[in-house]
Amino acid sequence: MFYAILAYHVEDAIKALTPHEDAALMADLLKIHDGLYADGSLGPSARLGATQSAFTLRGPGDGTIIDGPFAETKEQLLGLYVVDCATRDDAIAIARDLRRVNPTAVYEIRPITFYLPGVPLANA
Repeated sequence: MFYAILAYHVEDAIKALTPHEDAALMADLLKIHDGLYADGSLGPSARLGATQSAFTLRGPGDGTIIDGPFAETKEQLLGLYVVDCATRDDAIAIARDLRRVNPTAVYEIRPITFYLPGVPLANA
């Protein structure tokens, strides 16, 4: 089963990291990423852009575009992983590995009930 692991964090805490601290954090996260990729359980993953560049589509008909994510929490969604796990506990174990290297983040784990892989994106 596919699971989405959504990474929430206080965005200002991430922005406050020095370039060296951010690179070290990303290196630790990429070690987990590489292991998941090697064992074939990693689907798409992404570090999202700043929330001030986000916009929301809501409302009836064609809807209205509103600047911002408008989350009602201190934490913002800053990234995501899609993992293919045999069990819920396997997905939890991956989220725990991610949290070990990024202990101030919050990881929400949700089963994915419908998944279309689409066209692969170019590596950034």
